[in-house]
Amino acid sequence: MSLPFTTRAQGKLLLTGEYFVLDGAVALAMPVRFGQALRVEETAQAGMLKWSSLDENGQVWFECVFDVPALEITVASDDETARTLQSILRACRQQNPDFLNASAGMEVTTETDFPRDWGLGTSSTLIAALARWAEVNPYQVLTNTMGGSGYDIACAYAAGPVLYQRRKNQPIVQSVDFQPAFSENLYFVYLGKKQNSREGIQRYRELTTALKPAIAEVDRLTERFLTATSLNDFQQVMEEHEAFISRALDLPTVKSQLFPDFPGAVKSLGAWGGDFVLAAASLSDVGIRDYFQEREYETVLAWGEMLPANASKSYLIP
Repeated sequence: MSLPFTTRAQGKLLLTGEYFVLDGAVALAMPVRFGQALRVEETAQAGMLKWSSLDENGQVWFECVFDVPALEITVASDDETARTLQSILRACRQQNPDFLNASAGMEVTTETDFPRDWGLGTSSTLIAALARWAEVNPYQVLTNTMGGSGYDIACAYAAGPVLYQRRKNQPIVQSVDFQPAFSENLYFVYLGKKQNSREGIQRYRELTTALKPAIAEVDRLTERFLTATSLNDFQQVMEEHEAFISRALDLPTVKSQLFPDFPGAVKSLGAWGGDFVLAAASLSDVGIRDYFQEREYETVLAWGEMLPANASKSYLIP
């Protein structure tokens, strides 16, 4: 692909199907307005790929230099991050041998517009953006590097919410009309710590045995998320989903643990124990924000504050 090259991948949230999406359950996922941009420019320094990663404040948090085309690390501000990046670049080249296979100098800059500890997809947006630059299959890059279900990859360039399923290790992505009439009662609350998804997946693998009935139940709950016509119905299915995953993982629900007196429903999103939760209640905007901020949960985003700016009721997968 000719230079300069720019792209931007969206972050994600998993509304239903956490953990069981790994084994074929239908999950409801949505892209968010926050994401990561990638810019590539050619430089005069032949044989060198200089990498800079910027945070939401425009500050450099990671730098690295690779020899090209060998893709060997010559200097890095963080060795573990550099090795992860190296593995993603090499996975892209595995599919496209021409990718970064010349000695032309390049400078790559990535920039997120959200705090990295929010758990909205720092890795998935990077993989999706790099795969678009390399013109390769991002799901295969994910499989060869970080692993996971791939729902976050599906969200990276989606125009709106999607139903996501892995069938025979292949991603099935379906656009879906999901803009609840009661969306003004839905809020996303950051719990203040980034959850390690791998730890949650390991626990899921250790505890879950009867997959087929469980997957059928998750599919049913996802369908009910989509078809709920009132806030009360939606809160009920949120609570049923939480109770089901709680039994499967032998873990307390987030509401029972942190918000037992909340006058509504609270649901974990993605890996349990961290990142964002979805809160639903027939409270005013001020009432919702006051409840969580009085308990020192400062990051509270309304539904419309989390959705992509171009989201509408008519969604198409690009």
